[in-house]
Amino acid sequence: MTVLLEAEGLTKTFGSFKAVTSMSFAIQESHCVALLGPNGAGKTTTIRMLAGLLAPTNGRIGFQGVREGGSHCERIGYLPQSPSFYNWMTGYEYTVYAGRLCGLATSEAKAAATKLLERVGLANAAGKKIGSYSGGMKQRLGLAQALIHRPKLLIMDEPVSALDPVGRRDVLSLLRELKQETTVLFSTHVLHDAEALCDDVIIIREGQIALQGGIAAIQDENRKPVIELTVDSDAHSQAWLAGMKARMRREGEASTSSPDSLAALIKHIEISANHARLQVSEVHAARQMLLEELASEKIGLLDMKVGHSSLEDLFMKVVSE
Repeated sequence: MTVLLEAEGLTKTFGSFKAVTSMSFAIQESHCVALLGPNGAGKTTTIRMLAGLLAPTNGRIGFQGVREGGSHCERIGYLPQSPSFYNWMTGYEYTVYAGRLCGLATSEAKAAATKLLERVGLANAAGKKIGSYSGGMKQRLGLAQALIHRPKLLIMDEPVSALDPVGRRDVLSLLRELKQETTVLFSTHVLHDAEALCDDVIIIREGQIALQGGIAAIQDENRKPVIELTVDSDAHSQAWLAGMKARMRREGEASTSSPDSLAALIKHIEISANHARLQVSEVHAARQMLLEELASEKIGLLDMKVGHSSLEDLFMKVVSE
């Protein structure tokens, strides 16, 4: 596997505040990587250092084919979270302008602009002033300018956070295509997007890496059996569900409790309204015992699902530790 970008000991301080501390990671060529973390974790600071917009306080960034100390900026495409434009330009004019800034000849820039604007769904708006564009259209235009010079690495900061559901769907669909053509790194706090698109994830907390690796390997290593159940809204069923956590804790602590009891099998419980999510050690036995208790207590069961913990479950665990 070829490493495209490698960060070693990446650190950024603003006065006495450490936004990013000693982050080290590698991005493999032809991979799609998500930088995950809660708001304020240091995602944007990290993205800006990788894009060459912020100089690291300490550490280094190495890029394939770039000598030590050289700039890799011409090899990346960058889309900030809230891109700014010259509103008096048309979308076509701006994309050509971006191509010329990246060193393309005028004819190359015009051909690439026409092709990219069609690809991002702006062909019909290419001749309109950017000032008339919606937020979603501007995000697509930003993606076109980031791709105009066919970068080796496409870097995006929260690329779909400001989009409506239709715009979000369209941009994610385009990213699925793009990851077949170039290496992609994007920051997000939407775990479902990372799960659906990415090969690798880097989860950061308070400016430091909390977990990183291949998404499939991380999920397999941390996957836990989960049972979700939804009960009726009648008072009896609601009372039974509301008391489940305390009841399981009491039974689990009782000296006479069997190691094969339902309480012993349940490792974690989350309850909200008429819904419960149970992390268990042995799913089949726990499901059977739950069904028996539901029948015995005459609880109205509306739905029961058996599955495994998700990337979001792991994310919440990692960032809250």
